[in-house]
Amino acid sequence: MRFLLVLIIVALAVYKLWPEQPVPTAEESFIGPQLAPLRKAEQVEEQYLEALERTNEQIEKQSDGG
Repeated sequence: MRFLLVLIIVALAVYKLWPEQPVPTAEESFIGPQLAPLRKAEQVEEQYLEALERTNEQIEKQSDGG
């Protein structure tokens, strides 16, 4: 019984002191190459939304001035 108690205490101590492995980011994992097109699509979408916003501002300026 004493052996089991010592074994449990040692196991808990090892668990507590064991260094944690860093969690890899998505870019570092196996899915990283598949994220590259997604990043490019996000940039294209941002450019499109900015152009749309500029167009809407121009339309508002023309309608106010006309």
